[in-house]
Amino acid sequence: MSVLSAAHFHNEKAAYAYVEARVWPEGPVCPHCGCFGRIYELKGKSTRIGVRKCGDCRKPFTVKVGTIFESSHVPLRYWLQAMFLMASSKKGISANQLHRTLGVTLKTAWFMAHRIREAMRDGDLSPFGGEGGLVEADETFIGREPGEPISKGGNHKMKVLSLVDRTSGRARSHVLDYISAKEVGAIVAANLSREAILLTDEARHYVKIGEQFAGHGHTNHQAGEYVSRFNPLVHTNTVEGFFSIFKRGMRGVYQHCAKRHLHRYLAEFDFRYSNRVALGVSDVMRADTLLAGVVGKRLTYQTACGA
Repeated sequence: MSVLSAAHFHNEKAAYAYVEARVWPEGPVCPHCGCFGRIYELKGKSTRIGVRKCGDCRKPFTVKVGTIFESSHVPLRYWLQAMFLMASSKKGISANQLHRTLGVTLKTAWFMAHRIREAMRDGDLSPFGGEGGLVEADETFIGREPGEPISKGGNHKMKVLSLVDRTSGRARSHVLDYISAKEVGAIVAANLSREAILLTDEARHYVKIGEQFAGHGHTNHQAGEYVSRFNPLVHTNTVEGFFSIFKRGMRGVYQHCAKRHLHRYLAEFDFRYSNRVALGVSDVMRADTLLAGVVGKRLTYQTACGA
């Protein structure tokens, strides 16, 4: 049976039950006061689907309160369809495609996509490379830096630093204002365990920060060396592979991204890469992981447009 034949993609009551089972795995929790014992389901003929009332604070609520779905008039089943499409599309799915597929306005599709990216943002800040693991670090350029004239090199483009932990297979990316030893070093130091082995190219801004870890291996791309002649484990081909997916998605699917939104697009590509099939995560499992991240990440339209 097709995955898209599941009841929660087509029936609103089934959609609420599906979300509740994942957001409230141990039973309903009041988002207003935190009560989880005295909660009653309202069943009047005019009552909306999924409405409950807290016996402590006496306030009504649904599973949507306190999540990315809050205050949205889009049916929950459409949200689940959009989340599955974004979670299962390796290079992303554009707002225009969501607009055509779901039958919502383009403005609504754009806002839904940004809310879903917010749910993809990983709150786990545990350091990469524990117990001597290998961590690759590299930068890439994408799009156009606001207000920067076109020049040689990548100064006029937006700058991204990505870290890939070879042991866990996870990726973590950051938007940079400048590529410098200070800015790159601060991010690397904050995200890597001191036991880690840092793997980079020959860029000079990694020299000093590399001294803080158990080891620092590098290759010389300018000399045509992409895998160390002395140690075949020393290379940055894994993070380069991540960049290839990221750039194909940004250029081929999204085509344009303002710098104020770039961190959310990075969260999207980090999420799919860190929960990919090669790590044993199916499309359905990935969508369920995404659904578990909707709590506490409400995003208003004003914030999405201006931040």
